[in-house]
Amino acid sequence: MYIQQIHHVAYRCKDAKETVEFYTSVLNMNFILAIAEDRVPSTKEPDPYMHIFLDAGMGNILAFFELPNSPDMDRDRNTPQWVQHIALQVKDTDALIQAKKELEEKGIEVIGPTNHEIIQSIYFFDPNGHRLELTTVTATAEMMNKLDAVKWDMLEEWSKTKRAPKQAAWLHSQEFTEQKDDRLEEEVST
Repeated sequence: MYIQQIHHVAYRCKDAKETVEFYTSVLNMNFILAIAEDRVPSTKEPDPYMHIFLDAGMGNILAFFELPNSPDMDRDRNTPQWVQHIALQVKDTDALIQAKKELEEKGIEVIGPTNHEIIQSIYFFDPNGHRLELTTVTATAEMMNKLDAVKWDMLEEWSKTKRAPKQAAWLHSQEFTEQKDDRLEEEVST
């Protein structure tokens, strides 16, 4: 089996029209398709729905279902609000800062930018309560190679201890941050 790409990721929404308007006007996504039926094709259940699809760029599709006959939408209360989110990539740090400014001008509360060392991100919520992340990659090839080299060891240690492994703790160490700041200053001055 070989997966070519994610075709779409689907979430529930409170109101299909409001959701399309948010994603088209706030995030500039194109509304590409709507499907509505009275029965679920896979299960044959009688459950009317509106299924909307938005272009998230480069062949990525973000989809939503409005389900008027189901109980009101809620989230898994046993999962912290920050865990389940949709992360969308922007070109660079300048685009991230500009996006934050545009979101705030539209009255949307934004957290960040947050420096994750290999990415920079901002966070906010859509009208359905889904947490969204806009992010840009800031990692070097060297950083990603170091992380790649320890991923299996980290996973194995986590599975045994359920404690955060320290193989990648360098990402948030003061020494690493200072070295990164020094490299950035050198790049800016040259």
